[in-house]
Amino acid sequence: MSEHHLTQPTSEIEAQHSLGLRIIAIYKGVKTIGLILVAAFAFHLYREQNFEKLVHWLEHLSLTDSNDLRWRLVGLLQEWGPSKFVAIGLVALAYAAIFATEGTGLWLRKHWAEWFTVIATGSLIPIEFYEVLFRFTWLKLGALVANVVIVVYLVRIAMQPRPKKAKAAG
Repeated sequence: MSEHHLTQPTSEIEAQHSLGLRIIAIYKGVKTIGLILVAAFAFHLYREQNFEKLVHWLEHLSLTDSNDLRWRLVGLLQEWGPSKFVAIGLVALAYAAIFATEGTGLWLRKHWAEWFTVIATGSLIPIEFYEVLFRFTWLKLGALVANVVIVVYLVRIAMQPRPKKAKAAG
């Protein structure tokens, strides 16, 4: 442990950890909301007429700078068809449930949530690392770095000794 931690009062350290956990919980909450919106959009596209409207809109959109990207998106959408969006919506909802569980547990300072988040977030790091290496974007790199920092931070907190709770007299 660092000298700084040894000289800090326990309540100050607890306050810092509480703030860190709250920040991670908010991050997980934002991801949850984003995935719920993705799921809602995906379920909306499942309806044939909504799907066809989107494809028609993209085909007639006048974007000169991203014309190639637009036609690749139209081709991808037509290849997938509307039924694929149910699966996308279900996966998005499943991830939203995991992120909501992590965020709620961390917000409430539950010890199990620290380890749950370490396992859930840590399990995706190899995939994110692969994505950064072979399909680099700054957003992917940012997500990878953020998730590595979260895992390291939570492991450090989760490994700290916890005060014993007094059992209630029955």
